Amino acid sequence: MLHFQINPHSGVPVYRQMVDQVKYYVASGALKPGDQLPSIRELAQRLAINPTTVVRVYSDLGHEGILEMRHGKGAFVTLSGRRLSAAERERVLRELARHLAVEAVQMGAPDSQALQCVREALTDLRGVEELEEPSKLSVLPRR
Repeated sequence: MLHFQINPHSGVPVYRQMVDQVKYYVASGALKPGDQLPSIRELAQRLAINPTTVVRVYSDLGHEGILEMRHGKGAFVTLSGRRLSAAERERVLRELARHLAVEAVQMGAPDSQALQCVREALTDLRGVEELEEPSKLSVLPRR
């Protein structure tokens, strides 16, 4: 199951957040060629958003060659969806970490709390009992 995290207060349009997240899932290998995404209606209901938003997401991803729409069957990841190289993944992770760090500093959260939140989020997503030390988070094996 995909874990979409939509933040209506981020200033980034919901459709853009969804497009970016699907791209990351494809690039990371969490979504593989041939995988089917939820139906427009199902995803809209699950995220409590307008179905037109999901249509736009799937359409944009279709134009970029990441998804293909099969009439009457749904949206599927194409064979041309690419994985991130190690350098690209590092760049994206650093950018996301920077955003989190800025937010944590602005709200006065201690570093330990921000790191603990990241560890807990990774544990929730991966279903892992224990994660490695924070300095080793970038080298966690894929499951």
